[in-house]
Amino acid sequence: MKKAALFILTLVCFLSSKSQLISDSILVDGHYRKFHFNKPPPENTDASLIFILHGSGGTGEQIMKDAAKLESISGKENVLLVYPDGYKNFWNECRKAATSAANLENINENKFFHLMIGYFKLNYHINSKHVFTAGFSGGGHMAYKLALTMPREFKAITAIVANLPDSSNMDCTASDEPVSVMIINGTNDPINPYQGGEVKITAAYLGNVRSTEQTFKYWATLDGFNGEPVIEYLPDTDPTDGKTIMRYSYKKKSGPEVVLLEVIGGKHDYPNDINVYIEAWEFFKRHLKK
Repeated sequence: MKKAALFILTLVCFLSSKSQLISDSILVDGHYRKFHFNKPPPENTDASLIFILHGSGGTGEQIMKDAAKLESISGKENVLLVYPDGYKNFWNECRKAATSAANLENINENKFFHLMIGYFKLNYHINSKHVFTAGFSGGGHMAYKLALTMPREFKAITAIVANLPDSSNMDCTASDEPVSVMIINGTNDPINPYQGGEVKITAAYLGNVRSTEQTFKYWATLDGFNGEPVIEYLPDTDPTDGKTIMRYSYKKKSGPEVVLLEVIGGKHDYPNDINVYIEAWEFFKRHLKK
């Protein structure tokens, strides 16, 4: 009997924890677009909303694991994390040459994100002035698109291992409005080349991107910064991983902020010295009163 009772209790706890995960969808131009999130505590209202965007070929549920540390403090921080699925695992971002179905069918991503913001404002009373996004790889490209084309709905973005498309590969019309951006790129990235050039993945052709320096300067110039950024080394908390991080930053009081975390020795992955999603939230938090 004791073993049976223990089994039932374990099963109830397991189902209870799983029941917090919600998957829902919104109809966008004839396509049901899916997204995932953990149901927030009922007392958490006026929360910040962060979209965590998977890379090319991935899913929202897959990248949830990468953001687990931020998810674990989301209730205390009053932030709601949402993990959307790209269309057939890809985003229709700003790379004109992309051969993914999302790009070839010209999927309306702006409408998808606009409707999701409305969904969470209506159902979970989020603060629509505190909406952010952090994206990895292809998700970083989608984050760039949101910053370029929807700056009035997104307070700030973080792009991880992603550079802006070069001028011949740019398929977005920029609003030219200032927006805060943080970039986290590895200097030895074989997929998103730090110095610019062709993005190489097996699942699709994606064309060429600018260098990380050009991408950083684009956002700095857009936000009205000139001169040299403030430079500092971050603590090397994991000397065994062969990576160190240098921070370049522009910021002004009550204005936009542009940050580059240059992961020296980093590849198309996460650095061990920081948790990129915690770092993104710390960046976003600085904009809550701006």
